[in-house]
Amino acid sequence: MPIKIPADLPARTALERENIFVMTDERAQSQDIRPLEIAIVNLMPTKIATETQLLRLLGNSPIQVNITLLRTVEHESKNTPANHLERFYKTFDEICDQSFDGMIITGAPVEHLPFEAVDYWHELTMIMDYAACRVYSTLFLCWAAQAGLYYYYGVPKHTLPQKMSGIFRHTVIHPECRLFRGFDDMFTAPHSRNTEVRREDVDRIGELRVLAYSDEAGLTMVESRDRTQVFMTGHLEYDRDTLDGEYHRDLGRGLNPVVPRHYYPGDDPSAAPLMNWRAHAHLFYSNWLNYYVYQETPFSLPAIGKRRQTGRR
Repeated sequence: MPIKIPADLPARTALERENIFVMTDERAQSQDIRPLEIAIVNLMPTKIATETQLLRLLGNSPIQVNITLLRTVEHESKNTPANHLERFYKTFDEICDQSFDGMIITGAPVEHLPFEAVDYWHELTMIMDYAACRVYSTLFLCWAAQAGLYYYYGVPKHTLPQKMSGIFRHTVIHPECRLFRGFDDMFTAPHSRNTEVRREDVDRIGELRVLAYSDEAGLTMVESRDRTQVFMTGHLEYDRDTLDGEYHRDLGRGLNPVVPRHYYPGDDPSAAPLMNWRAHAHLFYSNWLNYYVYQETPFSLPAIGKRRQTGRR
């Protein structure tokens, strides 16, 4: 089954070229099926690229998925055309009376700031409060994972001595977890961040459990024990050349960036990077959609809010 997107969304052309099954609004209206409703809170400055990355992974599923793109109004995007935001994105005020089967909150390049100093922090906390009662399962990526762990559980973030950038190997700590069905004992994933959350801080929180860890990159994946929240500090959604683009962008800014580790053959930035995380990326998002959303969410969307209010799964 496909993801359902507007016919003129720029990601459509790229996804169809990659043989990802997408469906336009017009065709979906003729189908008699209750699709999953997934909201993507896109905090990245390169919104169109992030849309394509996530839609590629969500489209590799036998489940029909309706996508709602959300943006914050407290922050003015300088890297995405205003007409794109107006055409394809909604604001929190426009959806706050709805419920969603799943939500993805992306990372953002604001980790140098205290959480409360981020210009849209107040709006993001309203979205996180909303997700806690009107969304069945929420997936937090990179900075959003740090923000969610801090806001819900008081887990602090720590500044790293240098940027954690590269492709790192991760150990699956709980292979019985349904997110890891079909996974190998170890998997690779990109990281690109200047801060971290530490395992010892998470281990103190009884409502959380650590799912995956890297000796080099540290804490990688955490979930709430009721499986309604998943926090991933890496970027399984990244394209082959995303880290390369970030590295050369920072070079051009005179920032003297570290060369992403385990990314370029021979650690040579002039060499074309290899991609060795694609299979696990598709598998992870397919497992999240299937086992944490589709298999668990009520058939009636309004029942999600009732379940959260009563505390029943």
